[in-house]
Amino acid sequence: MLKTLLSVLSAVQFQSIEALSGQLGDSQLLIKAQLDDAEALGIALEFVENKGYRLASGLDLLEPEVVSGLLSSAAAEMVLTLDVRDVVDSTNIIALNRASPGSSGYICTAEHQTAGKGRRGKVWASPYASNLYLSAVWEFADGAGALEGLSLAVGVAVADALSHAGVNGVKLKWPNDILVDDRKLAGILLEVTGEPAGLCRVVVGIGLNVNMLAAAGIDQPWIDVKEISPEAANRSQLLALILNELMPLLSSFSQRGFLSYRDRWLALDAYAGRDVAILMGKESVNGKALGVDNSGALLVQTDAGIQKFSGGEVSLRSRS
Repeated sequence: MLKTLLSVLSAVQFQSIEALSGQLGDSQLLIKAQLDDAEALGIALEFVENKGYRLASGLDLLEPEVVSGLLSSAAAEMVLTLDVRDVVDSTNIIALNRASPGSSGYICTAEHQTAGKGRRGKVWASPYASNLYLSAVWEFADGAGALEGLSLAVGVAVADALSHAGVNGVKLKWPNDILVDDRKLAGILLEVTGEPAGLCRVVVGIGLNVNMLAAAGIDQPWIDVKEISPEAANRSQLLALILNELMPLLSSFSQRGFLSYRDRWLALDAYAGRDVAILMGKESVNGKALGVDNSGALLVQTDAGIQKFSGGEVSLRSRS
């Protein structure tokens, strides 16, 4: 397994393929293939003739025991399964496949995604052992209509977790982005399966930039935790802090709804009072952002009066 090999290579000394083979019990051919896979994932390896390989810099690999040990008692009761993977296509895809009756509390996280998903079909950059990619399954009895504002409430939960970690200056952009200095720090993607008006399961996907060593394919300004607060850039600790906020939210959202999170969201609104453009396919509406209503719909003062916009294919852009 690649993660096991990388753990060995994180030691200070160089390791030959022969030594790695003996230590891990794999053939030298398999070890060489794993080393090639590591380099293909963008992991920097040092090689010295007659010495072998080692990591050029340390990797912050996820540690399930550390995460579990840092969970609050409430969150620990709600986490049914903490599934820590190595390389996956998408944690949301895996979580959707696991979403079935009784699957509330299934958490999938991974070191790397080969097909990470963002909102509106965008690719989510997922370099190995650099950021957080996690998906949580929760079951709701009252259908998709009861989920209004859930993505915004999740944004509040992530912002609060980052605040507990000492990450300052966090703001929220409607409907699902977490920003610092107008640069994207994290994003949220909700996917629903089940009955539209009955029992359904929601997969809450969260991507958080922790230590973004490579920025290939990102088409917007971004920032990571390490740049804001280097001492907070520990992936296992950040994962636990997020779960400590997210799990109680999911458990109580059916009763509380978005209204109980609205004031907190408004306090973190990155675009409050700013001139904005609302993009809907080839159409756009200009106006001034006025926050959100009790359901989480965006309010915009336009020439035609105050208009409401919901999620879906709607995008918000600043004009100031």
